[in-house]
Amino acid sequence: MRRHLLRLLALLALCFVALQAVFLLRVALMVVVDPQSTTFQRSEAWRLLVEKRQILWSQDWVPADRLSQHLQRAVIASEDATFTDHSGVEWDAIEKAWDRNQRVQARVAANPKARVKIVGGSTITQQLAKNLLLSGERTVLRKGQELVVTLMLEGLLSKQRILEIYLNNVEWGEGVFGAQAAARHYFRTDAARLGPAQAARLAVMLPAPKRFEKRPGSAYVVGRAATIQARMDDVELPR
Repeated sequence: MRRHLLRLLALLALCFVALQAVFLLRVALMVVVDPQSTTFQRSEAWRLLVEKRQILWSQDWVPADRLSQHLQRAVIASEDATFTDHSGVEWDAIEKAWDRNQRVQARVAANPKARVKIVGGSTITQQLAKNLLLSGERTVLRKGQELVVTLMLEGLLSKQRILEIYLNNVEWGEGVFGAQAAARHYFRTDAARLGPAQAARLAVMLPAPKRFEKRPGSAYVVGRAATIQARMDDVELPR
């Protein structure tokens, strides 16, 4: 019995190592190869096919030098102000998010009908790790794997490359992925030509693109965009 248990543990350990090797190889390829799709995008394509019997899709990769610096600054200001300084994970932010979510869960336990919002503490690199290679499930194991892939991204790719891949794959509406598609969809322009106000408006949408897509000119979006625009000059771009 003990021998069988040891064999099982050894097999599980081998599978874990093999999985990490696969992730490491895929991240290493991204140094020179632009990822053509992400796990999240493939799941969205399947959802659209099942629910709507068609896939309305817009995405067009553009290199970093054709991504508006205004957009880069706006996204960093909105999503991850210390992007250029941290090593992929903001541990203080995760701790604060954990504490807030514990309080949320206590509220739900006391009042199951209460409307609450689960708060995350993810950096841009963590968001990229999750969307690129992992599922959307919220489990401890998946979160642990996200941290491992995040460290792989930070260890093998430059900050500029991480931001380039993120901006070319992030969702900006149903079937709208990447900065070029978003610039075309909302402003009828190219990602390279986005001005500060346009960039700030797009940055606001990232936490909930499908919701904000319905009201891109809402008072909240406009007000939040003004706040982000005021912060953009203080943002340091990665090199």
